[in-house]
Amino acid sequence: MTDQTIDRVAVVGAGRMGAGIAEVCALARVDVLVWEPTGEQAADARARIIDSLGRAASSGTITEREREQAVARLRTTDDLADLADRPLIIEAVTEDRQLKTDLFRALDGLVTDPDAVLASTTSSIPIAALAAATDDPGRVLGMHFFHPVPLVPLVELVSTPDTAAPAAMRAEAFARQVMGKEVVRSADEPGFIANALLVPFLLSAVRMVESGRATAEEVDTTIALGPAHRMGPLRLADLLGLDTVAAIADRMHAETGEALYAPPPLLRKMVASGCTGRRAGRGFYRYTDTGALVRG
Repeated sequence: MTDQTIDRVAVVGAGRMGAGIAEVCALARVDVLVWEPTGEQAADARARIIDSLGRAASSGTITEREREQAVARLRTTDDLADLADRPLIIEAVTEDRQLKTDLFRALDGLVTDPDAVLASTTSSIPIAALAAATDDPGRVLGMHFFHPVPLVPLVELVSTPDTAAPAAMRAEAFARQVMGKEVVRSADEPGFIANALLVPFLLSAVRMVESGRATAEEVDTTIALGPAHRMGPLRLADLLGLDTVAAIADRMHAETGEALYAPPPLLRKMVASGCTGRRAGRGFYRYTDTGALVRG
């Protein structure tokens, strides 16, 4: 496997995670090709990433020149075959096992670079299950980013027993040296490191509110001012999306059978009623159209 620095990357799926990855890569002087299944979705993805870059320039986080250069490096497509020559393909579609498996099978069959790395951003699906869909599981690994990608400096690099060491080294070098991320190596176990610790914590906070022992504000104030977390667990759950938290918890509970991963009834009721967090304008707290917390 070559040790040449990766300067071209494909991002498959441009939701919050994929769009953030594409934005960081474009700012890091990488040629970025974003795939979405339709031309309309691809155009919308490009517009959203450009809008995010514009906000970063307006706030002074990046310069106008950096914004222009990043936009010039960003392209989109609705043809999966256009990704064939990319040395790194990062899959960031909806957290659906069958969808991801089908994509990995297709990507493995079309890549032309024998050293190409196929990475998934999944937060809870076993990487080994995705690798098993390919003819070359040695090229498959996990790159678990955190939302919002431009702000959170961590990436969990997840290898399976079949992941080739050069593939893992190449992905880690890209994350560290090009994207500027801190990398933690993780085994391919349910929840990896972060979610194996975080999800039970979030669910415990929900159960405490559900039982009436404390309000959401009391839980979050205690954790923010006591252990000095950047935000309390329920505000964090709102930020991540209560539907996302519930879905990850469901998958981890199915994988492990451990009760601590079972979503509490309160969480299920909130998701069913549309109270899914900041994006929806309401969760454990209420939010304005811009995502600001409504006080009082």
